[in-house]
Amino acid sequence: MSEILRELLRVSEKAADIARACRQQEALFQLLIEEKKEGEKNKKFAVDFKTLADVLVQEVIKQNMENKFPGLGKKIFGEESNEFTNDLGEKIIMRLCPTEEETVDLLNKVLSGNKLASEALAKVVHQDVIFTDPALDSIEISIPQDILGIWVDPIDSTYQYIKGSADIKSNQGVFPSGLQCVTILIGVYDIQTGVPLMGVINQPFVSQDLGTLRWKGQCYWGLSYMGTNIHSLQSPVSASNSREARSPVTANPSSGAESPHPFSAVISTSEKEPIKAALARVCGERIFRAAGAGYKSLCVVLGLVDIYIFSEDTTFKWDSCAAHAILRAMGGGMVDLKECLERHPQAGLDLPQLVYHVGNEGAAGVDQWANKGGLIAYRSRKQLEAFLSLLIQHLAPKDTHT
Repeated sequence: MSEILRELLRVSEKAADIARACRQQEALFQLLIEEKKEGEKNKKFAVDFKTLADVLVQEVIKQNMENKFPGLGKKIFGEESNEFTNDLGEKIIMRLCPTEEETVDLLNKVLSGNKLASEALAKVVHQDVIFTDPALDSIEISIPQDILGIWVDPIDSTYQYIKGSADIKSNQGVFPSGLQCVTILIGVYDIQTGVPLMGVINQPFVSQDLGTLRWKGQCYWGLSYMGTNIHSLQSPVSASNSREARSPVTANPSSGAESPHPFSAVISTSEKEPIKAALARVCGERIFRAAGAGYKSLCVVLGLVDIYIFSEDTTFKWDSCAAHAILRAMGGGMVDLKECLERHPQAGLDLPQLVYHVGNEGAAGVDQWANKGGLIAYRSRKQLEAFLSLLIQHLAPKDTHT
């Protein structure tokens, strides 16, 4: 079943090519620029271009996976609907057509006759991509296809994508905003248990060639199934090691073992004050702010921070599934923050891992797939337990139940 992961890597790169093309090709970039004009909807187009880019990426992933693995396309879920209404009132279903010419015609209807943009977009959508990781060649693992479901976030951090800042400086490797915060997220889960099994995070905008202004990206992946745990950040010799051995605590070179602030965390700019105040006591100055749920999770995967914590209910299954699978392969995971704060601090109690197969009872629309209790992403269980112990000490009693 590493074949599925191999194909997911390839389609994530194809999706990254679409995301990059929309910023680098003039005909498409002009449509993105329209998104920046606040207070006025672009009257020329039937649909905001950001949504079209999102939907196209989602449909490219669906269609490519369905072509290679019949039946799997129906089990790929995401935030975007692929139905549009153009300015003539016609309903148009956006899909990847068999030929480039047919896709041009369909895009032309959605983009109200903008042929130049339709042709540029169709070209990149139909371009073949060769992309793999040799580390996957050594994996022989069989996962039944009929137990798999897939969550996709086609372009996470769309605000940063449209804004397009390329000159943001990182803070100890963590970008607070900018194109580096944009990610394409594909997470595979077990539809019976909700456990994440495979994850791909593609970061389309990692470094820019100052001569050509073209961007290069990076792709990260992980697989965790029935005792097999492998990910793209491990060296080949460690592939057979235990999960805990592959989960190093992120050390801060400038702080000794007796540091009063042994942890680092990444948070949202909208994080609540009580959590920020408690974190200040636990992490000191080692709190980083960053855009994009996918990017913040990636910061934990890369070991740039120990913890990603978010107390709101505005992340969704498609935001967390990919990183959760990679973190599981590393010996970490993603847990429900509210449940962690409410559970009795009793050793040996199972951590409330996020699951991906059932919606929130009584919720409608996208809210049924929200991570209602917030989340914490971590690389090592031991580290999480120590972090939670300190966090709970510094949270006022009433804050543990908000």
